[in-house]
Amino acid sequence: MVAPSGRRTDLKNVVALGLVSFLTDISSEVTLTFLPLFLKEVLGTASALIGVIEGLAESTATLLKIVSGWLSDRLGRRKALTLLGYGLSALSKPLLYLAGSWGTVLALRFADRVGKGLRTAPRDALVADSAAKESHGHAFGLHRALDTAGAVWGTAVIAIVVYLSQQMGAALNRSTYQRLVLWGILPAFLALLILALFVREVRPTSPNGRIRLSLHGFDRRFYIFLIALILFTLGNSSDAFLLLRARTLGLTVLQVALMVVAFNVVYSLFSMPAGSLSDRIGRRRVILLGWTAYGLIYLGFALAGNGLQMGLLYVLYGLYYAAFEGTSRALVADIVPDSARRGTAYGIYHVAVGITAFPASVLAGLLWDTFSPAAAFYFGAGMALLAAIVFGLGVRLREA
Repeated sequence: MVAPSGRRTDLKNVVALGLVSFLTDISSEVTLTFLPLFLKEVLGTASALIGVIEGLAESTATLLKIVSGWLSDRLGRRKALTLLGYGLSALSKPLLYLAGSWGTVLALRFADRVGKGLRTAPRDALVADSAAKESHGHAFGLHRALDTAGAVWGTAVIAIVVYLSQQMGAALNRSTYQRLVLWGILPAFLALLILALFVREVRPTSPNGRIRLSLHGFDRRFYIFLIALILFTLGNSSDAFLLLRARTLGLTVLQVALMVVAFNVVYSLFSMPAGSLSDRIGRRRVILLGWTAYGLIYLGFALAGNGLQMGLLYVLYGLYYAAFEGTSRALVADIVPDSARRGTAYGIYHVAVGITAFPASVLAGLLWDTFSPAAAFYFGAGMALLAAIVFGLGVRLREA
């Protein structure tokens, strides 16, 4: 397939980047999925403080995404920054084996997120630069499908390790979590090897050393999308609260692990079809469907009365991720057609999410502790509705 510029989709590059994400996500899921439970049930950390740890690590580190995205534009190179980011994350996660306080966890969580901040915008720009315009949805859907397939394998490893370590024990213990950290080491370093050897650099169409780090000069639709995204993210607190909600409704640690496996299966299976669907019917419609699903499911989280209901809703939650994650990245590529500024655009996109994630998680923790767990989910549903209205009215695209 050929883009208007004459560029063909480099499927091998997209697949290689997807395999890097696949292996990294195995490592991240195995190491980080139960980190909130480790904080709560092993270290005795309060829910509000868990929100602070999650939000601070995500938001502070995310500020690097705009810098790394802009730097990849300025240099006309994406791969080196991507490799550096994956490398930092691979080195920091094994140290969680030694963590004995929430302060240590915060420092290591921050280091891992710095790595994510360095790699994410250049990597997304590299995916976009490797694809023809009319295939952006398919390319990002494929990348997200492979990424989330890693989450499926990672959460399956969690379930097996938890079962073999503590059978049906209701609470997570330290030795089980340490085994999970050990299982996450090998795939992280295999991802680095594939990235170094098999991912090809794709230069932007017009690299320009005079590119400035600026919010100016983008399409009006890009700014409206950012406003809607910020509103949505303010109600989209860390998924750590979903795991805590499942535990309060009576699910055991093993059942929570199986719930997350099923969620990731749904996310992975539907990501590529959703991306391809957005190529056919338009990004706007698919994003609105995703946000509508999110709002309804979050209402369900608020109203859930038992673990079975929570588990079923969490599995359906994967549909939101499948519809939104890849499609939103494809949307950015569409409305920022100048590939020489895409790194900066993806940096701004991720920063908009990251800086809002901190108040979102803190607010969710406060609503949880002050009123009830349901209050945090009612708020999330309301913000999703508001974001959908802003996006639907303000962002008009050429729909198929």
